[in-house]
Amino acid sequence: MKPELNDKQITDIFPYLKVVPPEEWIQANPFTKHFEAKSRIFQREDAAIYGMFLISGSARITIIHEDGNESVLNILSAGEVCSLLVLSGLSGQDYPGTLIAESKVEVLYVLKNSFLRWLQVYEPIRSAIFGGLLDGTLRMANKLQERQTLPLEQRLARTLLRISSDEHPLVRTTHQELADDIGSVREVVSRTLGQFQKKGWLETGRGWVKIINRACLTEAAM
Repeated sequence: MKPELNDKQITDIFPYLKVVPPEEWIQANPFTKHFEAKSRIFQREDAAIYGMFLISGSARITIIHEDGNESVLNILSAGEVCSLLVLSGLSGQDYPGTLIAESKVEVLYVLKNSFLRWLQVYEPIRSAIFGGLLDGTLRMANKLQERQTLPLEQRLARTLLRISSDEHPLVRTTHQELADDIGSVREVVSRTLGQFQKKGWLETGRGWVKIINRACLTEAAM
């Protein structure tokens, strides 16, 4: 779908885009797309052509290492722009990550040249996006510190709480994806999930986890 610049949903979430002149908005060829959870919504091939803004939902920023293992670098929330996209675009380097939807998401795409021009020309856009980049960097630092200092059980409980809710206790995820998220290995995560299940905190099956006792899981995450 091609959104208008005065689309209230767009301007409510990204108010700084109001500074873009109408003719530049048209030249940016903006369009939105919806994705289901676990869809790849942005990767290297896309970054060569587009800039992107996350309108709704959340997504994992993942990177694949030389040994083939995948790790979660950060979580992108609605209203944010991927820091890797900004840095790779400004430096002229290839986008090194992949964005994978954690939930149903809606994404706004614009042409990369327009995205980079707006970033350099319009101060409100530059301030908002670089402010978000700083916040994202701090979150990455906190995530790294958690991996180094918090027990695995606590990290796993926090992740399960983040990707679920009271209204949606059932989440579609694998043990490997949880391991990638918290910086562990599948076997250890499977064993810990089994312990949580014995305590009556959750149920788990092939490709899904259902939170049964959110209060106990919250206590374990503290």
